[in-house]
Amino acid sequence: MNDQIAWFRDEYAFLSNFYSSEIEYEGVVFPTVEHAFQAAKTMDLDERRKIAATQAPGSAKRLGRRVKLRPDWEQIKVGLMRDLLRNKFSEPDLAARLLATGSAELIEGTNWNDTFWGVCRGRGRNMLGQLLMEIREVIRLENAAGGKSEI
Repeated sequence: MNDQIAWFRDEYAFLSNFYSSEIEYEGVVFPTVEHAFQAAKTMDLDERRKIAATQAPGSAKRLGRRVKLRPDWEQIKVGLMRDLLRNKFSEPDLAARLLATGSAELIEGTNWNDTFWGVCRGRGRNMLGQLLMEIREVIRLENAAGGKSEI
């Protein structure tokens, strides 16, 4: 096993928020975590529906950049991402694939200068990778305990 998974593509594409995996958020089903995350940026239901109806996650991301941003966004975005990822990886096959990454450091490598969620040119907080590793550990502990725990 690699000590590091530096890009969420190819065999590790399932780690990406663009990976096709239905996610329910506030009663609406979205085709990907990216769709749900972008929709959550606004409280405007019409904007949320427009994002949910968008085919590609890249299009959802572009729409999310233009929504009327909710006032508490900066305070809730990390916790929200954690919840959306926890939802995604509650699916047994995806949970197993995440566990199969072992103890590898998960890094959202980017070439689009995202230094909050990822790492670009060696710099960044890698919050997405951090959350994935946190969820991987919770799933590992749940499996060892034979039950479900909260993060």
